[in-house]
Amino acid sequence: MHYADIKQYDVANGPGVRISLFVSGCTHHCKGCFNEEAWDFSYGKPFTQQEIAWILESLEPDYIAGLTILGGEPFEPANQQGILPLVEQVRKQYPQKTIWCYSGYDFEKDILGRMWENCPATKSILEKIDVLVDGKFIEEEKNINLRFKGSANQRIIQVPQSLKSGKIVLWNPEYTVKEWRE
Repeated sequence: MHYADIKQYDVANGPGVRISLFVSGCTHHCKGCFNEEAWDFSYGKPFTQQEIAWILESLEPDYIAGLTILGGEPFEPANQQGILPLVEQVRKQYPQKTIWCYSGYDFEKDILGRMWENCPATKSILEKIDVLVDGKFIEEEKNINLRFKGSANQRIIQVPQSLKSGKIVLWNPEYTVKEWRE
C-alpha cells in the first residue's frame, strides 16, 4: 500500500485534533473528488511499519482524539492489508482513542455484503474502527455545511453498535467514546 499524506494535526475529518492518514488508490473516481491524485495506487510513498510507528508516536499526546483513515480508498481490497496492522496497533496501544474511516463503499451492500466474505481483512478492520463515513462523494449533493462529510448522501455510522444491532446506527456527537463501542 502507498499513502498520499499523513496530517499530524487535522480537525476536519472527525471530532477533536486527529492524525489523518490519506491512503493511495481508489477505483470510485468520484466527480469533484478533493483528492484526485490519490486515485493512483502508486501515488506517494510506501506505507511501512516506520509510518505506523510515527503515527503511534503522534497519537500519544492527550489532546490528540484519535486516528482518521481516508484516501484514496481505505477499503479497496488492495489497501486493506496495509490498514489492518495500523488499526490493530492503534487499538492495542490507544484503546481510549477513536478510529474514524472514510469509504466511498456502501456499508451494507459493499463492505458487509461482498467484502465481509471475500476480503479476509475487512471483518478485522471493522471490529477495530469506531466510525465509518460511507458512500461515494456526489458533487451534486455537496454541502460545505455538513459536519465531517462532503455530500448529503454520505452517512456517519457508529460501527460497533451497527455490527452488534444488525442495523445502521448513525453517529451521535453526544455519545462518549465508551458509548460508541457498546
